[in-house]
Amino acid sequence: MMDSIFHEKQEGSLCAQHCLNNLLQGEYFTPVDLSSIAHQLDEEERMRMAEGGMASEEYRTFLQQPSGNMDDSGFFSIQVISNALRVWGLELILFNSREYQSLMINPINEKAFICNYKEHWFTIRKLGQQWFNLNSLLTGPELISDTYLALFLAQLQQEGYSIFVIRGNLPDCEAEQILAIMRVQQQQRPRLIGEEEAQTSAGRSAALGQTEVGFGVEDEVVDEDEELKKALALSRQDIDVEDEEADLRRAIQLSMQGAVMSNRASECEVRNVRSGGQAAGGQREGQNETLTAEELRKRRQAYFDRQQQQAQPNIPQHDSQSTGGSGPGNPSSKENQQQRPSQ
Repeated sequence: MMDSIFHEKQEGSLCAQHCLNNLLQGEYFTPVDLSSIAHQLDEEERMRMAEGGMASEEYRTFLQQPSGNMDDSGFFSIQVISNALRVWGLELILFNSREYQSLMINPINEKAFICNYKEHWFTIRKLGQQWFNLNSLLTGPELISDTYLALFLAQLQQEGYSIFVIRGNLPDCEAEQILAIMRVQQQQRPRLIGEEEAQTSAGRSAALGQTEVGFGVEDEVVDEDEELKKALALSRQDIDVEDEEADLRRAIQLSMQGAVMSNRASECEVRNVRSGGQAAGGQREGQNETLTAEELRKRRQAYFDRQQQQAQPNIPQHDSQSTGGSGPGNPSSKENQQQRPSQ
């Protein structure tokens, strides 16, 4: 039901236009219409001044002065508003005049008021059985109770406003028809347009701040993800190195085991030769096989020694006894040394 009330919001300094249209509840006047009325009033004033003589000092001074009925900002005088309302058969009466005060009329029994302070105009009108402040500086119509109306008018007078009572029949409007059969309740009062814009700007700034914070959190999450990926990659590298080291140790152990097995096989063949199981030709063949296995073992040992030197220091070094090397503590070396003279 509040939406049915016509309410023009402030645009530039066209408060006189907004005041009239909010009073009449429709787009009845434009700046061009009010400018035409102002020019007409200026011409009437010029003609009255010319009656005293166009060569007079007063007339020349009048022509040099700007218009008192309008200016470039959109301001229009009370004379312009009064002439505009005469088109609709409406009349303005000064609220605090002796003539009106002598009537002792309760304000709630009136139809509308027009208020002016310096260059600002706004309307207070009764729609149905309720009063509304239709100030164009507000974000919407403001409901005024009957008990508060008199206080509101007194407050405006103390603030320096000139208040005019509207007399005559206002044109019919949709809001009047709707509110004549039902009353409205206003849960939240409208704010000044400047306050709404400031709150909207503050809301946008807060939203931008939250967005920036959100971006910052996302950046931190991305950084954490990158660090986690790097840590996982390094971990995989460490695991790969450990796997390679383990494979190398297993390969060395298997190789050493193979060398020991070859030495043991050679010892068995030598024992068989000493027992007389083979001829002299067989003895030479056994010696050749024993030398070939020994050379192969030494080459393997040298290869894995180089691998151990290239590997990291934390790889355990195998003792020459466990590898079956030809060190001084190796029994197989002593047996070979003892076997060769017997051969």
